[in-house]
Amino acid sequence: MRENGPVTSATRQPATPTAAVPPRLIATDLDGTLLRDDKSVSPRTVAALAAAEEAGIEVFFVTGRPARWMDVVSDHVHGHGLAICGNGAAVVDLHGGPGAHRFVKVRELARENALDAVRLLRDAAPGTVYAVEQTYGFHQEPAYPYLHIEVPDALLPAERLLAADGPGGREPVLKILAYHPDLDPDAFLTLARLAVGERATVTRSSPSALLELSGPGVSKASTLALCCAERGISPEEVVAFGDMPNDVEMLTWAGRSYAMGNAHPDVIAAASGRTDGNNDDGVAAVIERMLAEPA
Repeated sequence: MRENGPVTSATRQPATPTAAVPPRLIATDLDGTLLRDDKSVSPRTVAALAAAEEAGIEVFFVTGRPARWMDVVSDHVHGHGLAICGNGAAVVDLHGGPGAHRFVKVRELARENALDAVRLLRDAAPGTVYAVEQTYGFHQEPAYPYLHIEVPDALLPAERLLAADGPGGREPVLKILAYHPDLDPDAFLTLARLAVGERATVTRSSPSALLELSGPGVSKASTLALCCAERGISPEEVVAFGDMPNDVEMLTWAGRSYAMGNAHPDVIAAASGRTDGNNDDGVAAVIERMLAEPA
């Protein structure tokens, strides 16, 4: 199912005081947040996630990762088995395990928008090179560095990769990756948002000048809002965790939110609280305190 409709509540900060509202859903980023730097999930964190589920609190992994990179947490998805991947571009059922995931919801980036964004950003920042992330495929330009853990399915100019008769012409485009070898990451993000405008949502989760472009209005927050609305869960009942700019909207939307000790300054400003760093089990520490709160 493909969806890309507006979600009007995905960026609002709840006006209702939230301290006394029992949580019903935990939404956590992965890299730099739930995962340690070695990409492991600590025993303490595993235990905290299991305790939250046992207490009736759903846990959603909300990540920029593609579905095929979710094996690091596939053993910890518990009952519902769902994760939000690609910065909100897809909701994925991970029950089948690595390579057998099922796309429950896809919020694609239209090829016309993607081609416009590629052109505009290349004009604004000469030297920008691109990769294309699809539901199952990954393609890149020849000059795009090998930043990822896989071999691309095709090496072609972005315009050919995004063509309807290109190598991934039958699959939805989830996001475009734009890399610049020289620009400051935050400066590149600001420049790209101005250049691309409303044609795409532009964010970043990497410490390098690597941007991620999704469909207009598509973000971790807006897709999380859709999933919560389907479950009758209000923003005030959500506790969110993150560390990078692609988490800002989600942290602003959730009733309670925590920036990791290692978080980007924009994330610290957006969150309602702060916890320890990812290598010190900051997510687990909050869950443990939360479960100890009187009902």
